[in-house]
Amino acid sequence: MTDIAIRIENITRDFETGRAVDDISLEVPSGIIFGFLGPNGAGKTTTINLLLGLLEPTSGRAEVLGFDTRTQANEVRTHTGALLEHPGLYEQLSAEDNLEFYGRIWCMPENERRARIKELLTHMGVWERRKERVGTWSKGMKQKLALGRSMLHRPSLVFLDEPTAGLDVVAATAVRDDLETLTAREGVTVFLTTHNMAEAERLCEQVAVIRDGELVAIGHPDELRARAGDPGLEILGHGFEDNVLNLLRTHPNVVAAELLNEEHLTIDLREGMNAAPLVSLVVSAGVQVEEVRRSKASLEEVFLTLMEEER
Repeated sequence: MTDIAIRIENITRDFETGRAVDDISLEVPSGIIFGFLGPNGAGKTTTINLLLGLLEPTSGRAEVLGFDTRTQANEVRTHTGALLEHPGLYEQLSAEDNLEFYGRIWCMPENERRARIKELLTHMGVWERRKERVGTWSKGMKQKLALGRSMLHRPSLVFLDEPTAGLDVVAATAVRDDLETLTAREGVTVFLTTHNMAEAERLCEQVAVIRDGELVAIGHPDELRARAGDPGLEILGHGFEDNVLNLLRTHPNVVAAELLNEEHLTIDLREGMNAAPLVSLVVSAGVQVEEVRRSKASLEEVFLTLMEEER
């Protein structure tokens, strides 16, 4: 398997109603969960359809697992799995028969097919319910089974388009747990579209943010969080007086200091500055410190900032 699972070079896709994807270029390393983040209508699903060869780009090109998406679309789809808008399950069939059907489509040998079905259903905790008709299952359980369907034939790369959208908290957590453990165990690359920032923060080693079809940021979540502003420090304790705030606000390592309440002080540090001297300063000023912790912007805060930035 190539070190680069996906390579996109200046892809644009136009429709009669407008431009859905606008000159995107990026690379997705093999073996990671890559988050493709954006609000509804940003171009996430269109990008997946381009990568699967279901749509042709207006301009630019892309390779998936070394295959050109224009000229080798069948090879792309053969070597990948996908869970898109619909789960792709037959509700009148049992869970086992659904996977049996797809295993036959993938031309998996009988012994391998049956062993793989048992492995996936056991791992997802539904082996004992394998004979139940899928139409009787909850939406969350159907989504778990659909995730198993996408990985049945052991693809090198799986595309997941909003896999937890519309699920309640418990069901969404269960799907994320299965996704995390299955991909870690099998070494598969995942291209995950989502507008759930907590999901991306938990799962993804790299993320890209798209807005109105344009790529506005890409990197490790920590790199994106660093764009949100200066690092922070929180000090909890007793005895915060005005002189403490004055000392901090004039300190060269401090951008801003604010007392949220009489027991909670927040400090914005300059990038790369050591917090230890400031804690010592606070203690020497007579504050009884109970807790000190670093604070950083959440990925959701970074995302909102990117959505609000002027072009």
